[in-house]
Amino acid sequence: MQTVSSQRGEMSQDSGAPALHPEVVRHGKRTDQAARAGKRAYDALSASSVGLELGLSVVIGLLIGYYLDKSAGTGPWLMFLFLGFGLAAGFRGVLKAVTRAERAAEANARD
Repeated sequence: MQTVSSQRGEMSQDSGAPALHPEVVRHGKRTDQAARAGKRAYDALSASSVGLELGLSVVIGLLIGYYLDKSAGTGPWLMFLFLGFGLAAGFRGVLKAVTRAERAAEANARD
């Protein structure tokens, strides 16, 4: 027994859907607009995570230093050392984010 397909192929390429304007297809404006919007959203999310990255790197440095101080019995010295490492890592992340934001601004200005 053969079943008859109830689909008429409305989603196929020959469905009679309106074709894109040749200018849009040729220059890719529709794709470029969506890609630019996605890139701007990614850049905004990347820039908004800078504070979290700085805070986490400092806290992680403090926790590692505290644990090492407890294990070795060295007092607060390793905690201060790893606090410095955490601050350096956090500010390095901030500088990288600023550089990324500047590059993104230059790319948006060119487009």
